[in-house]
Amino acid sequence: MSAQIITITSGKGGVGKTTAVASLGMALASRGQKVVCVDGDIGLRNLDVIMGLENRIVYDIVDVVEGRCRLKQAMIRDKRMPDLFLIPAAQTRDKNALSPSDMMRLGDELREVCDWVLIDSPAGIERGFKNSIAAADRVLVLTNPEVSAVRDADRVIGILEAEEKGSPSLILNRVNPEMVKKQEMLSPDDVLDLLAIDLVGVVPEDQSVIVAANRGQPIALDSDSKAGQAFRNIAARLMGEDVPFMDLESSDGFWKRLSRLTGRG
Repeated sequence: MSAQIITITSGKGGVGKTTAVASLGMALASRGQKVVCVDGDIGLRNLDVIMGLENRIVYDIVDVVEGRCRLKQAMIRDKRMPDLFLIPAAQTRDKNALSPSDMMRLGDELREVCDWVLIDSPAGIERGFKNSIAAADRVLVLTNPEVSAVRDADRVIGILEAEEKGSPSLILNRVNPEMVKKQEMLSPDDVLDLLAIDLVGVVPEDQSVIVAANRGQPIALDSDSKAGQAFRNIAARLMGEDVPFMDLESSDGFWKRLSRLTGRG
């Protein structure tokens, strides 16, 4: 067993990274994969809340790196999916508590015990970001279809290429088809033209995401949610399946154009 390590990052605003990590972790685990979600945002711990595991934390990622516990002691098993685990961030330390080499060593250990490692990178491009991408085999950049968010994403993509992490893939989050139709929001085509990277998922605006986050239930568990379905589709694509993008509004032709553009029509 040798896990694939994926870091999910964004620009300064965060724009739903933690929800994406929890939901993709849940979706992969539901497909029989052993998944470890790692909260890389030292000092601002949130992934445990989104996953509903905040009351079960004993050790955190800094405890592992500094040798106060073994790796498996810090891995919190999810209550719903026996093959999904969380390694939480430390709340009382700052990002300097870890180094890229620490994350490389942690990544090497995790590769031997699971199928997937999903790292929630802190917002921005400082030390925590560099820690979070150090061990990554692949990086997913998540952005909203807003001009400022796309500009941040473009900056992140440039840094990833400079760090020789290759070209990342894109998750476009909180897309509102009605606003796109009225030209009040960038379309997926617009964002792809601006960023020039491969698209791995389009997640629609969905109020149930907020409800799910507040309940500590990743949206991928909600079979009635379009956002949940989008994350399940992304998980399938990560596993190599050819899954078409959802037609979020069948009367609107740009979704069909998007499928043609990305070769999934």
